[in-house]
Amino acid sequence: MYRRSKKYQTQVALLAKARAARERKRLEPPGPSDITELPELRRVIEITDYDFGSPVVHRIELFRSDQIDCYNVTIDGQPWQKRMGWTRILASLRKALPRLRQMH
Repeated sequence: MYRRSKKYQTQVALLAKARAARERKRLEPPGPSDITELPELRRVIEITDYDFGSPVVHRIELFRSDQIDCYNVTIDGQPWQKRMGWTRILASLRKALPRLRQMH
């Protein structure tokens, strides 16, 4: 059998100690969860449109849903979509608010 150098032997000991610590940590029961319950109303988007003389305000409320990174969406108090992601919400807003021709 080959002899192990002192440097190699210390490296083997350190790796064995790290492996044992990882195994010990894996076998420990998880600690108390610091994650708090998310609020029912997660985000609010308010859009004020001044294009047609008097300001028109639209309120978009994003509520917690049963899926991660998704929202139940209401617009001006009326239900709109269930389980809609942030990207789809922003894309729908972009399509719902078209560009208007600028008058000089």
